[in-house]
Amino acid sequence: MLDNILTNIDILIGAPALALDMVVNGLLIGAVFALIAYGLALVWGVMNVKNLAQGDFVILGAYVAWSLFNWGIHPFFGIPVAFGVLWLLGGGLYLFDFENKLASNMSTGRRVLFFAGFCLIGGLLGMTIVDNGNYSVLASVPDTFFIGILIAVFFVFLVFGGIYGFVIRKVIERDLFTSLLATFGVAIVMQQSMNLIFGSDEQTVSLGMESISMLNNNVTIQPTRLVAFLCAIVLAIAVVMFMKRSRMGQAIRATSQNARAARIMGIDTEKVYAFTFSLNAAICGAAGALVAVIWEFQPFIGLIFSIRSFVVVTAAGLGNLPGVIAAGLGMGVLEQTGAFVIGTQYQQAIVVGMLVIVLLIKLVIASRKRQVIDT
Repeated sequence: MLDNILTNIDILIGAPALALDMVVNGLLIGAVFALIAYGLALVWGVMNVKNLAQGDFVILGAYVAWSLFNWGIHPFFGIPVAFGVLWLLGGGLYLFDFENKLASNMSTGRRVLFFAGFCLIGGLLGMTIVDNGNYSVLASVPDTFFIGILIAVFFVFLVFGGIYGFVIRKVIERDLFTSLLATFGVAIVMQQSMNLIFGSDEQTVSLGMESISMLNNNVTIQPTRLVAFLCAIVLAIAVVMFMKRSRMGQAIRATSQNARAARIMGIDTEKVYAFTFSLNAAICGAAGALVAVIWEFQPFIGLIFSIRSFVVVTAAGLGNLPGVIAAGLGMGVLEQTGAFVIGTQYQQAIVVGMLVIVLLIKLVIASRKRQVIDT
């Protein structure tokens, strides 16, 4: 293996055009990594929640784009759809405070009856829609009835705050282990749900676009990566402008600096947290639509995107947008180059290795700072 690595390094040194190809393609996919990591940096910096489900949000966004593609809709039009779907799932409806408006005056018994009645109506609607009202087919009634119940439960889940309302708000300002355990549970639920709905087969979105060749065919650029790069840049700029210009963006930045002071100044930090988490999920959804046209994906591959995000944010630091961009682009280049030198079968191992190296470097730097302070 060492001989192969040395041989591949010699090839890169002797063929600068090939090295340029690695750099260009690495930068193109690195923009997507930076976009995903920026969402994690928001949640981590504002809410102090380390989201292990980050990559699973990305894969769900990819499945949204893939589903639209199967329905005849171009996957790039699936970017805003994936953005909206993940915004709702993350907890976007929590901002409307439906929980207090609908259930604050209800006793526990009335809440149970309300929920049971809602599920019953959903089950009946499910039978009506699936079976076209053919209630005489008793064998199919249980399946369609429970499908309707699941749809009703999912609707209630969204209305009462989605993932944020049911999980995340309970772990804000808790210890590291609690937030990691909670988001790990969310990741497992999302993986298994996607596996049940979409299956475990690898999927991809093929647009049939021909590659662009330059420098005597030594540098090859896939148009899908180029378009994904441009889309990632546009979306990142839009998010940055929103954070700087809008009142919610200013509230998010104030909360990240000092949540207690923000509450004293009249900022509803609960809604800020809900919006931040929903925005992160939406960013991941849009990034997932870009992932769908670049890579093959399946329900259990989200972890690798979560690790990439943690590497980028850990290397760049919280609140350092230029650092997140640079680290994301650098990761893309290192991953492409490392896959060529070591082998594509070790590409995911390269990402894990990057995380270990970054953590070791951070540990050494922190240790030296403590020594300086002690002296």
